[in-house]
Amino acid sequence: MMLRQRLSRRETLVSAGALVALAPHVAAAARSSGDPFSWEWLQARALAAAQRPYVAPPPPPHGVSAVDYDALNHIAYRPERTLWGKDGTPGVRMFPLNRYARTPVQISIVENGRARALTFSRSLFSGAEHLPADVAGFSGFRLMNVNEPGDWLAFQGASYFRSAGSLNQYGLSARGLAIDTGLPTPEEFPDFTHFWLEPGANGALTVYALLASPRVSGAWRFVNRKTPTGVVQDVSLVMQLRGDVARLGIAPLTSMFWYGEGDRAQAIDWRPEIHDSDGLAMMTGGGERIWRPLENPPHAILNSFADENPKGFGLFQRDRNFDHYQDDGVFYEKRPNLWVEPRSPWGAGAVSLFEMPTTRETDDNIVAFWTPAGPARAGRRYAMDYRLRWSADEPQPAPARVVDCWRGTAGRPGTEPIAGATRLVADFTGDSLAGLDRSSGVTSVVDLDQGKPLSVAVYPVVGVERTWRLIVDVAHNKGQTINMRAYLRNGRAALTETLIYQFV
Repeated sequence: MMLRQRLSRRETLVSAGALVALAPHVAAAARSSGDPFSWEWLQARALAAAQRPYVAPPPPPHGVSAVDYDALNHIAYRPERTLWGKDGTPGVRMFPLNRYARTPVQISIVENGRARALTFSRSLFSGAEHLPADVAGFSGFRLMNVNEPGDWLAFQGASYFRSAGSLNQYGLSARGLAIDTGLPTPEEFPDFTHFWLEPGANGALTVYALLASPRVSGAWRFVNRKTPTGVVQDVSLVMQLRGDVARLGIAPLTSMFWYGEGDRAQAIDWRPEIHDSDGLAMMTGGGERIWRPLENPPHAILNSFADENPKGFGLFQRDRNFDHYQDDGVFYEKRPNLWVEPRSPWGAGAVSLFEMPTTRETDDNIVAFWTPAGPARAGRRYAMDYRLRWSADEPQPAPARVVDCWRGTAGRPGTEPIAGATRLVADFTGDSLAGLDRSSGVTSVVDLDQGKPLSVAVYPVVGVERTWRLIVDVAHNKGQTINMRAYLRNGRAALTETLIYQFV
C-alpha cells in the first residue's frame, strides 16, 4: 500500500458565515423536475455496472497541480451559497478540485424522491482567481456545524471520509472499501464517483454514493447524525466484484502512528508523542475485549485476528493527556476514536491490521479492516450493514483497560540488563480493579506463541487508584517476531481486557 500524504495536519477546515436554507443555484435547479431516485435504484445501477467493463475517469485537468496547499488557503466556498443549514439540517459546502483530490465527483441533492445535479461554478468560491481556467468541478463536500463555525464530516478523495468527532478535531479517516491492502502488489483505490445528498429528520443527512474501480462496483448509503457524544454513521453497502480480489477490506480505517511512550527510540521530534491513534480495539463474537497497541515497525507487517460475527473493532486514541504530546497546534489528545459496529451478522472472517514504517506525521501508515472468509472472486456479491461511531469515549469500554505500554531493557533496575531480552510494562485501569490489593489473589495470564517469558510480575501501582501493573521480560532473537497475549484475573474470572503485544 502506498502512503497517503495528507493535505496538512494543521488544516482545521474552519470557516464562519451565515447559513441559508437553499443556495441560489440550487433554487434554480429546483425548478426542474429532476430524476427519480431511491436507494433501491442506486443498488440496481451499481450491480448493473458490475456486468460491464470498468471505464476509468478522464485524466485530471492540467492546471489542477497548481492548486496546492498555498492556493487552497486563498480559496473558500462562499458561506452564503451553503446548501441548507436551517432548522437543524446541517449545511453543506463543496471542495474544489486540487492537486490532492484530482478526480471530479458528481453531486446531486435529493428531495421528494427526485434528484437534481449541482452545477459547478467558479462564482461559488471566493479566491477563484487561484483556480486555473481548466479546473472546473467538485472534489467532495463537508457538513457544517449548525449555529457555530467549522464542520463535522467531510468526504474527499477516492473513497475517503472523516469526522471531527465530539472534540472537534480531525484525525484518522475511514474509507468505503480497501482492495489488496498489505500485499506486495499495488493496492487498488476505489473512487466514490457520484454522491446524492438528502436531508432527513432530527438533523440527519443521508449521503448515497456510487463506488467504482477496475474490480468492483457498488452502492453505499451513510445516514449521518451529530450527537452530543460524537458523530454516528449508519452504513449500508451492496457491491459486486468485477474481478478477483486477493484481500478485500470492509469498513477500512486509516490512521497515523509515528511514535508513542513505548518506542522512544523513534522520537526524533521534540514532542513526546505523535500519533492519531494508539491502539486497535476489538470485541470478538464471543465477547472478549482485546487491545493491540499500534507500532511503527521496522518493516511492513500484517496481523489478522480470526473471528466470527464480531461485535466491533476500531482505532482509538486512548491517551487524552496534553502533556504527553505538547502540541498546541494540532492537539493530538483530541483526535477521535472510530468504532465499527456490525448491524447484521458478518459471519466468519478476520480483523486485519496493517502497519507500515514511517518517519513523519504527514503519512498514514496504519490500516484496519474486516476481511470476510472465503475467496473474493469475480461475480461475488456482498451486502453489509454497520455503524461508525466517531467519539472521544469508547462505545463498549472494558471493565479494566490498558492505558499505557512501555518497552525497554530487561532485568532488575540498577543491574546489568539481560542480553537478548526485552521488558514490557503495561498498566491496566478500571472499576474491576477497585479495592483490590496484593492479598486479593490477582494473577496474570501471559501466553507467548514462541519461547517463554523470563519473568512475570503483577501488582497494584502505589498511589494510583484502580491501576495494576504487569511486567514481563521476554527473551527473543534478533529479527524474531513474538506475539504475547496477557490479561489479569481473580480466580477464573477475567478482570481486564486482553492485551495483545508483538515483539518485533
